[in-house]
Amino acid sequence: MFDLFATAAPGLEELVAAELGELGGESIRLTKAGVRFQGDLRIAYRCCLWSRLASRILLRIDELEIADEEALYRAIRAIPWEEHMTVDGTFVVDFVGGGSGIDNSHFGALRVKDAIVDRFMAQSRRRPDVEREQPDLRIHVHLRRGILSVAIDLAGESLHRRGYRATGVMAPLKESLAAALLIRAGWPELAAAGAPLVDPLCGSGTLPIEAAWIAGDRAPGLTRSYFGFQGWLQHQPAIWEELCAEAQARWEIGRRKIPTIVGFDHQHSAIRSAQANLERADLRGLVDVRVAEVEQLRRDPAWGGPGLVITNPPYGERIGHDQDLPALYATIGERLVAEFDGWSAAILTSETELGMATKLRARKIYKLRNGAIEVSLLLVDVAESNVRQPWKPMPRGEGALSLVNRLKKNQRALASWLKRDKISCYRLYDSDIPEYAVAVDLYGTDEGHYAVLQEYAPPATIDERVAARRLREAHEIVAEHFGVDQERVIVKQRRRQKRGDQYTRQASSGELHVVHEGRASFLVNLHDYLDTGLYLDHRPVRAMIADSSRGRDVLNLFCYTATATVHAALGGATSTTSVDLSRRYLSWAERNLEHNRLDRGRHTLIGADVRDFLRDDRRRYDLIYVDPPTFSNSKRARDFDVQREHVELIKSAADHLQPGGELIFSTHHRRFRLDADALTSFAIEDLSRATIPRDFQRNQRIHNCFRLRWI
Repeated sequence: MFDLFATAAPGLEELVAAELGELGGESIRLTKAGVRFQGDLRIAYRCCLWSRLASRILLRIDELEIADEEALYRAIRAIPWEEHMTVDGTFVVDFVGGGSGIDNSHFGALRVKDAIVDRFMAQSRRRPDVEREQPDLRIHVHLRRGILSVAIDLAGESLHRRGYRATGVMAPLKESLAAALLIRAGWPELAAAGAPLVDPLCGSGTLPIEAAWIAGDRAPGLTRSYFGFQGWLQHQPAIWEELCAEAQARWEIGRRKIPTIVGFDHQHSAIRSAQANLERADLRGLVDVRVAEVEQLRRDPAWGGPGLVITNPPYGERIGHDQDLPALYATIGERLVAEFDGWSAAILTSETELGMATKLRARKIYKLRNGAIEVSLLLVDVAESNVRQPWKPMPRGEGALSLVNRLKKNQRALASWLKRDKISCYRLYDSDIPEYAVAVDLYGTDEGHYAVLQEYAPPATIDERVAARRLREAHEIVAEHFGVDQERVIVKQRRRQKRGDQYTRQASSGELHVVHEGRASFLVNLHDYLDTGLYLDHRPVRAMIADSSRGRDVLNLFCYTATATVHAALGGATSTTSVDLSRRYLSWAERNLEHNRLDRGRHTLIGADVRDFLRDDRRRYDLIYVDPPTFSNSKRARDFDVQREHVELIKSAADHLQPGGELIFSTHHRRFRLDADALTSFAIEDLSRATIPRDFQRNQRIHNCFRLRWI
């Protein structure tokens, strides 16, 4: 069994992992840039031949720690390269990463090349040549945090190069991304059922070709003439030829099962390119491409259906004109509703706002990358009932106008700070105007903007009808201000909490969205509970923990969804241990760690009462973060009250500090008072004001935060 690694474009890692499992890969594990797995040579070849989604398949031949440039040279020279290539062969080195005295990838690749050449020169006084285009051996070297990984690139060149692209048009869609779009849109299941596919803006035909190959069970590598393993000395041609023969036989059967696939484009040159590509893809007569404007799009009853309309319209990034795009997307939406009722649609765009111009609600949005461009795949159920209706605002009085003006004023005041610090989740308004007693938080997710509007329960002196009208006004105004559909403004009600109220379920969508904070990504639930999984006011606290964690063992008590843990890990913590009693939060925390590709071997989650954990744990830590709830009366938590128990809690936690370590204690208890007289053994620094971010400055009591060190 070999240690293998499939590189993947951002956003495709989970799909690649699932694909590798179907191809026979074992011990599959997602990492930051792809998927690690194991398999024999047959599995490795099968992945090269059949993977529609991976970029490269790497076979690791060595992994070790190095301290500096000389250690790198010695490690590479010690590898028996004569087992992998001949002195008469050609090679090239791809170097990724750095550190340990390697300042840039070019220098790293040069030192690796020197070590390989010097080994051959010492043995035969001859040297292999470097060849950048289709060498006999492509060597991939990765260096990160002193760990050197050396691999053979079995693909040789990116697997998205299928071999059928004879000519192209401007801004072609990468083949592996096209396959991913089709899989996300459910095309394999639709194709198996004989459903048709239509691409109204097919360009050089990438989507129709990939759709036909998926439907016809054609191996995407069957047309390629070059793979990196073909010049490798350990290549076994008999296995490869057997796999290719099997793939060819499957294609001869599968091509008869390809359903109706039609592509249109308004440019004659694009259709000519598509036809040439179809010829090379062995799809002549199986896929139909024609010249037609989007405005002329009609469904032919002979196609059958319902099926899938999938398209990659211009973004305005490289082709098209920005001012023309909303009209184009509106036309796409109009033709879909008019001709394809009951079908599914998938639209790739660089801006979700452009997708909104279709006036069709997306049931799912996936964030991906098309080269250097961040894009969104919008999945839509085409139906008249799914068309957004024009928004008609209710009549507004002077109070509503004041709310509009205050939102604009606050946005202007925060704009430069938000841009400078790249903050996408923040509080814009917090009961600034007494008549509109709400808090407004914006969440910039991978699927677009959402706003959470939290209503503070009105006093008994306010008529319920007046309060309801004001809440409706606030709902409309917030949607208008952020430029989002009203369903993207989630309304919740805050009350003076009784014990346990913060855990009361307010909805049951289970829908999670991805948001970003610095280097970290988090999953938030905007609908189901009052808390979303991310305390926005603790943003500076998490940044402080990230800055303080490098090379340290970190303990996170009452870890919640482990957002502080993620920052500590990404900040370079040697290890993290996160403790919480809630199974729901621990499950959420686990998903946050996985989403940030953090090694669970070094980052541990423990389900326990914090007090029991501190009594039984024998480890010591360099940094301890304690963020307890205000109170809890659950049987498992044994009636916890932070004001009553904070002294004992701090002392118990501090007993686990390494010499010179520090403890950060925070709480959302707004009337909390730290008992400094009972903590005279500590140097205490009040960080409360310093850790309240600009968007929460109106409420200086939003949280309390302290740093403590043993004296």
